[in-house]
Amino acid sequence: MKTTSFRVTALAAAVMALGSLTACGSDEGSGGSDGEASGKIAFLMPDRASTRYEEQDRPLFEKKVEELCEDCEVLYQNADGDPNKQQQQANSAIAQGVKALVLDAVDTKAAATIVENAQAQDIPVITYDRPITTKPADFYVSFDNEGIGKMIAESLVKKLDADQAEGGLLMVYGSPTDDAAQLIKKGMKAGVEGSKYDILAEYDTPEWNPQKAQDWVSGQITKFRGEIAGAVAANDGTGGGTVAALKAAGIEPVPPVTGNDAEVAAIQRIIAGEQYNTISKPISIVASAAAEAAVAFLKGEEPKGDTELFDTPSQLFTPEVVTSENVKKVIFDSGIYTADQVCTGAYAAGCKKLGIS
Repeated sequence: MKTTSFRVTALAAAVMALGSLTACGSDEGSGGSDGEASGKIAFLMPDRASTRYEEQDRPLFEKKVEELCEDCEVLYQNADGDPNKQQQQANSAIAQGVKALVLDAVDTKAAATIVENAQAQDIPVITYDRPITTKPADFYVSFDNEGIGKMIAESLVKKLDADQAEGGLLMVYGSPTDDAAQLIKKGMKAGVEGSKYDILAEYDTPEWNPQKAQDWVSGQITKFRGEIAGAVAANDGTGGGTVAALKAAGIEPVPPVTGNDAEVAAIQRIIAGEQYNTISKPISIVASAAAEAAVAFLKGEEPKGDTELFDTPSQLFTPEVVTSENVKKVIFDSGIYTADQVCTGAYAAGCKKLGIS
């Protein structure tokens, strides 16, 4: 997989290449000569542990669908980290007559049943963010998850080398039931392989739960106090839990900790010097691509991917590592967040220091 990053403009250009997906179809969501479409599209997200699904993915997906197809309706559900609840939500969406189903699975193995049930009723399934590895979907839209893991780990290793750090690493992975987390994990391991920093301990965080990550890291601090050079955390939630554990243990300054997703809280921690990096994944890119693919299916067209992953046509995008050195340019100058959203209270001074206004 590709691991080099490029700017949002390049990502946007890649999405524009999907322009063939944006046409609409008939009233029943099938192909029609009038070039219009209507129908219901299910958008099923996995949890609220990561704030991005409610704050970014949902509104951006709904906005893009509305732009592409004014007669389309999005049925949104969040499974709250419960695979059984997600199965029920999928069954309900199918019963309500959806013409396409966009799925970010809680448990990517269990969700194969959702794919199978939908396809049995001729409902195309677009897997989103997290792949289904055991049952081919109709289309997959995501970022390069293995590349993300490698990027954050390599960035951390370079930071530690520059600081002439000594010690080893804590590896805080994502959910063991999430195949995207396993790809990130593979990349994280590749990113530290060959470095001088041994892995002190590693952990698969159930349900990506920040509190569980914090509790585990707290236990490792007891075992390895004075030996922790840094921590490679798979996302901003586990990264935030790691930072909280280090601060609670009185370890100052906090050693470099990674993240992923560019949540507001993570950007604030980077500005405050508490988290070293995160990954900027412009959610508008993947949300738009998923919306375009869904509307194309309603028209009766098959969206074209740029690769194939797990026997599924796939569109993968490569995001960008964010540190304090480029946070202004990547996050604020590009319009992902505004200073009003991030530079509040205790973070105002750090923003000012970095020229963010």
